[in-house]
Amino acid sequence: MSPKTQASTQEFMAQACAMEVEAAERYTELAELMRAHNNRKVAELFTKLARIEGLHRDHIMKRMGWKEAPPPEGFQWETPEGPETTDPGELHYLMTPWHALQLALHNERRAAEFFERLANTDMPPEVCAEAAEMAEDEREHVRLIEEWIAKTPKPKPGWDEDMDPPVAVD
Repeated sequence: MSPKTQASTQEFMAQACAMEVEAAERYTELAELMRAHNNRKVAELFTKLARIEGLHRDHIMKRMGWKEAPPPEGFQWETPEGPETTDPGELHYLMTPWHALQLALHNERRAAEFFERLANTDMPPEVCAEAAEMAEDEREHVRLIEEWIAKTPKPKPGWDEDMDPPVAVD
């Protein structure tokens, strides 16, 4: 592997690792928000998703021989949120596990598309191969979440109506 290819691979893997770190952190934040609203089922689901993203991070770090995640340098996401990260504005305190899974599905699809685009660039072949493998991993996550969604009841109309909504006090 040439020094340039090695550097490109290191940069790509650092970016992929940053994506997983960011996703794990965001799912943890979402779990905490749902716990604050006594929505335990969704909190548990987000906690599980955070653990899964943490395992992805650990896998990348082990593969690269890193003891800690490297700082992501020289790249920016195409949108304000990373490809595998949920915008907290998409949450509703009464959301159901079905809603949480829809958010996760959206994230996994975006991550798969992100890696697929990278796999089809003029990057060094080793980087394209890594990106293609990660795209395949993300497609497997899409399949898994689709299975969960199929077993999860869709919310009834009016799921977001609250007869006793929370009140903010200054």
